[in-house]
Amino acid sequence: MTAPVTIRIQQDDFDVAREIAALSRDRTDIGAVVTFSGICRGPEGGDDIASLTLEHYPGMAEAEIKRHVDEAMARWPLQGVTVIHRFGRIEPGQNIVLVVTASKHRQAAFAAAEFLMDYLKTSAPFWKQEENTEGRGWVEARAHDDAAAARWTKS
Repeated sequence: MTAPVTIRIQQDDFDVAREIAALSRDRTDIGAVVTFSGICRGPEGGDDIASLTLEHYPGMAEAEIKRHVDEAMARWPLQGVTVIHRFGRIEPGQNIVLVVTASKHRQAAFAAAEFLMDYLKTSAPFWKQEENTEGRGWVEARAHDDAAAARWTKS
């Protein structure tokens, strides 16, 4: 059986439980499902964010995510992957991104989810603009995110 892969870039919200169920329903070959859901922080989260606006390059974004999903599937024995990334205006408390990885064993599912999230955070063709009380500004790359992604580079 070929491992199912779902990649969606969408403006609408998603239901995390529904996506997990869609990947794992009636599957007896899965022993672990790992999820990461990124949520927009607000002022209570230590940031003064009123909203995020995410833009992407249609077609290219899906192809690049697929390329990294293919790499994750080559590196770890995965039984399935779902990646959903939203675009448009997102307010505090709303979903931004979901990564679901399924494997026979937890180690592969955890590693693949981290690998995919590190890629999405640092290199996926998305641009993020924050709006706060001081105005709007594009979010720059952060050194700690780049360092996390660098650990996956094969030498």
